[in-house]
This record gives sequence, structure tokens and C-alpha cells, in this order.
Amino acid sequence: MSRKILLFFLGVMTGILTAVGLKAQIPSSFLGEWRWIPAQSTSIPLMNELRISFREGVNTTDTIFFIWGKSDRTHHDTLLISGRHCSWKVPDRVFPYNVFLGLRMPAGSEIPGRVTLAAPDSFLLSRHYQIFTSQGEATLQETSTFVLSHDHHVLKVRISQSRGDSIRVYHYLLKKKGFREAYAVRLTDDWSLQGDLDVQVLLLSLQGLVNRQGPRLYFLYPDDWDYRYTGDILHYLEKEKFFTFSSLKTFDQLFSLFRDDLKGYVIWDKKHPVTLDLAFTLAGCREAVVVSEELVPLVERAGLSLVADLRGRFGSMPDAMIYKAFHDSLSSCCSGKMIVWLGGEHGQVRKPAIADWGVMNKAFFTDLSTDPKDTLEYHIADRLLASLPPMGMVFGWHVYGKDKERDYVRLASRHGLRVEGLHTLPNMSFLHHIPLEKDFVFRNHHHVQPKGHYHPQRKVYISCVQTDCLGLGAWNQPGRGEIPYAWEVTMNWYHLAPVLLEYFYSQATGNDYFIGSLSGPGYMYPKAVPDTLLGALLDSAWQLMQVLDLNVFEIMDYSEGATLEGNTDLTREVVDQYYQHMPEAIGFINGYAPAFTFTSKKGRPLVSYDYYLDPGRSVGEAVEDLRELASLNRKRPYFLLIHVRQWNNIDKVTRILDELGQDFEVVPLDLFLKMAGEKPTFRERFLDDGL
Repeated sequence: MSRKILLFFLGVMTGILTAVGLKAQIPSSFLGEWRWIPAQSTSIPLMNELRISFREGVNTTDTIFFIWGKSDRTHHDTLLISGRHCSWKVPDRVFPYNVFLGLRMPAGSEIPGRVTLAAPDSFLLSRHYQIFTSQGEATLQETSTFVLSHDHHVLKVRISQSRGDSIRVYHYLLKKKGFREAYAVRLTDDWSLQGDLDVQVLLLSLQGLVNRQGPRLYFLYPDDWDYRYTGDILHYLEKEKFFTFSSLKTFDQLFSLFRDDLKGYVIWDKKHPVTLDLAFTLAGCREAVVVSEELVPLVERAGLSLVADLRGRFGSMPDAMIYKAFHDSLSSCCSGKMIVWLGGEHGQVRKPAIADWGVMNKAFFTDLSTDPKDTLEYHIADRLLASLPPMGMVFGWHVYGKDKERDYVRLASRHGLRVEGLHTLPNMSFLHHIPLEKDFVFRNHHHVQPKGHYHPQRKVYISCVQTDCLGLGAWNQPGRGEIPYAWEVTMNWYHLAPVLLEYFYSQATGNDYFIGSLSGPGYMYPKAVPDTLLGALLDSAWQLMQVLDLNVFEIMDYSEGATLEGNTDLTREVVDQYYQHMPEAIGFINGYAPAFTFTSKKGRPLVSYDYYLDPGRSVGEAVEDLRELASLNRKRPYFLLIHVRQWNNIDKVTRILDELGQDFEVVPLDLFLKMAGEKPTFRERFLDDGL
């Protein structure tokens, strides 16, 4: 039993024990049907099911029905409640709590009981009866406690049976019929144009429309999907959020359940990829699913009518002009606060998992190039981004093969926008609707006091930071929690899907330390943001950091090129902005691959990465790399910050660190920064300082 449920139950039990003389009648908040939550309950051998129904009776008699099992294996118990008294006629010999125990109920007997009300949302039922064993008869003293959650959606049932000198307790958690009942579909791993892409597209458009009404349709993605948590999140929702999921495997099932959410269908043209973006845009505006011509008979069999046919409509018209025309015609329908870049893989394979979110929010979809060399597409991309207000959101990702990540984020940053990738981000239309647990507070695992002093020794101090934010890579892989490790937090999830952050925070070990990222309230490049907008963006980021209990912030700026062909360093003016707008941050880190900006202000350092652990680097090679850095940086302490590419697992990182020797010490990032602020052996440097 989880700690929060135990505390909740103990509090209510205290109320039950102190209650006196209340009139016994089933409180109205209990009325209706309740269904078993297996993940939070004692198992029920063989029958594997429990339903409880409370019904208000005529005159003064209420009824409680216990239905154990399902289909052809069921056992029914009926309890009649009148005033303070309960009457239970035992229907047969079955001992329903566990049919595999050699126990027989006294079939046909009528057993009296007593009801005690404790509060409007709890009551207690006590009874004793004879039961038959292989050696004769035994007496059970049974006390059943029924307690409702504060929102009346969850019912806790505790059945305590005293058997002489022993007590056996059964715990059952049930939820109100209709509460958090959802459906799950397992997607295939085929996203190719000649394979299942058209099926995936239909499903994603359907998901976006269905989930406008709440969290109803969830997708399980392949195990090697970029975001590897879809199965873990489903189990978390079952256990901690009281969801039950029914598996759906056919479109007939989907259309039977969700036909009323759909007004028609849009046909996209496989020969003209731009039409997929247009079709998703129309899907959101017209409440239509997206189909290829091969799937038209399927949706027409479901009774859907044609909304738009995009086949053969555009001839040789440039994609940029098609997007412009569509945006001009649909701007009044589309969200004015977000846009979706449906990029990533392109051509024969596409992975548009973010499409459900875009469809739900009536976003405009595009995949224009953001490379200035692609003059026409760049011009229209710039025009589309300019249509969003500052702090607007750009979902999805740039198109591999068309432009680069730095082109895409730089252009968005020039308009003061926040990038939230990737195109493969799953189930946002579902997760968005699930609130944080009542009274949930984000707690990071801090290792230092903000105003404390920490004196480093003559060592090489190492701290490791996982790249590319939560959900990607190593979080649910072996080794997490064994060494100090820092994780970049996707801070905007607090507004977009707070349950995701609750999931990660609730799983974190003492060695898992969260930091704010990336450059702002979302991914951006501060050197590209207009001066008039940067302060407001950093204020927003700092507000999120305070809510999420973060006191270290990470900056990355590829607006002037990347690792080889540009610089990733920060100007003194930009760095000053972070210190000004994040006044209680204990420190900052910078870069992705190694960068060369360093400073410290009143014990609050900014340290750039000195090493990037590429997945292709062997353990031995990485050990030699780190030893070389230590030999060239002779001053001690030496603060060696490592960015670990997310596809490395922590077991590999641990093997590297174990081979370095006693002169190296791995420490949590907050302690690393506090010591670096106490004794900054690095040379202060900004971009405008030159070499």
C-alpha cells in the first residue's frame, strides 16, 4: 500500500473510532457502482474481479451488492441496511476473498450485523459468523470499513477478519463507474509510407479529436521509441491515478466508441507529402480524421463523410506558397498561440507522434525549411512564426535533411518563442488533462544549503548531466540511482502535462538531481532573442524553476554555429541577464559539447562543459579522454563537467568513472557548483573576450 493511501486511511479510521451515535444510513456519496482497481488491491484468486453497488432503498432499507468475479464465474453477496442493523443472507458455500482456501461459508444462513457511521464519507460494518474448515467450525469476527476519497471518486474498503489469535486483512480499492476509464491502443513499429504510416496517421488524428473531451485514448508506442516511457506511464496512471484501460485492437471498436466525436474525414495525398501537414491542420479545424485513399472505405463504413480531398490539388505549386495560402485561409480557425513543425524523419518514413496534440489544439502544421539558404521556404517560415505572440510555442521538430536544429531554434528564438520538441513526443492530448495529485509539491534532492560554504580538496571533481531532457534515454534503464546524476527538466510540462513531471519526481532517488533547462522557459537561444524580450522569458523560466524546486539552470546557444563550425559561447551581456533574472540560482552550466564560457559572481559560478560523452566512445577511450583533461588542467581542484549523451546508459558511465582512480571524485551537480564558486580555478571568459 502506498504511503499516501495509508496516511489517508489512518486519518479516516481515527474519525471512525471517535464518532458516536450517528444515524446509520448509507451516505448518498456512496450510491452507485464501484469497480475494483487491481493494482492497488489484495488479489482475488480465480475470479479476479470485484464490483460493489450501493443502492438507496424504499422506506428505510438500503442495499449493498458485492459481485465477485465476472462472466460465468460470479458470486453475489447482498446486504440489507436498515437503521443501525445489517442483514446478510449467505447465498452459497463460496468464500469469495480466496476460493483456494479450504473454507466453506454457512450457505442459507442469515447473518446479522451492525452499521456505524463515522462521517459523511465513511462508515463501518461489523458482523460475526461461523465458517467451516476441515476440522469443523470456526468463528470469524469481521469488520469492514468503507472510506471515500475527498473527491468521492475512489472507495477504500478494508476488511479485517479476527480468527481467534490471528487477524487477516483484505484491502480493496475501487473507483466510481465511469471515473478515469480509458482505452489503450498498441501501435506497430512501422512508420513507412508503404507500410503502416497511413494507419498511424488516422489513429493520431482520431486521438487528438477524442481527447478534446478528456483523457480517453492512450497509445502504447514501440519499446525503442524516442520517449521510452509510454508503458511505464500507463502503469503509473493505473497505480497512482486510478485509471483503468481497456485494450482496443480494431477500427470498428474505435469508431463504435468515438463516432460522435468525428464530423468527417480528410484525404491526404501520399504522392505529395505537404498534404499530410495540411490534412492534420484541417483535421483540427473541421473535426475530421486523416486518411489515405486506401482507408476511405474504412471511414465511410463508419458513416463518416468527406470534408476535404487534397489529392492532385496543387500541381507544381511550391510548398512554401501552399502553406502560405492555407495559413491565410485558416488563420481564423487555427490556434494563434502555437504551431507544429511536423519534421524529423521525412520522405519514406515519418513519425508524427505530436500530431494528436496539434489536432486537439487546432494548431497549424508545417515542415518548412528554416535554413536561410532556402530563401522562399525560410521567408514563409519566418512569416508563420511572426504570427505568434512572444512566448508562443513551437511544437515538433525541424526536418532532417532540410535544415539543422540550430536553424530551427534560432529562427524561433528571434521571435521570442519557445520550442518544445520532439516530433515524436507521445500522448500529449491525453496527459494534458490529468492534474497533479492534490497537495503534491515538487521536491528536488538537494545536497547543499544555498548559503552554505563547501570547501573543495585538491581533487578532480566530476559531475554528470544527462542530455536532452526527461523522457529520452536512460531514465528507465539499469543503473539510475547508483551514482550522482543530473537530469534536465522539460519545465513547460508543468503547464502542458504536469502528470509527466509528477511521474519523474516521484520516481527520483537521492542521487537524481533535477535542473532547469534549456536556456529559457522552453528551448531557445538567448543570443538570438531580441533584447526587449529576453528578460520576460527568463523571468518566466525562473518562475517555473521556483515551482519545480530547481536552483541550477542550463544554457545552450547554437545560434552562431555548433561544435566545429561556430561558437557556443555566451556574451557578458547575456550572462548578466541570467544572473539578474534568476537571483537565487546557485549556479549555471553552459553548452552541449564542450564550450568555453566561465565566470563566478559572489560564489555563483557559470561552468561550461569540458567533456561530451558520445555513445560511440568506448569505456577505455572515455577514461583516457578524462585523464588527458585532468593532466592538462593542472590546478586543483579541477571542475570537470560532463554532458552524457542520452543514449549512453548509466552502467557505462559508472564503469568509466570507476576506472579513473582516487584523484577523481564524482559529486552531485549542486555540490560541484557550490565548490566551484568557493574556489573557481577556471579562467573567467566570455565570448566577447576572444581567446
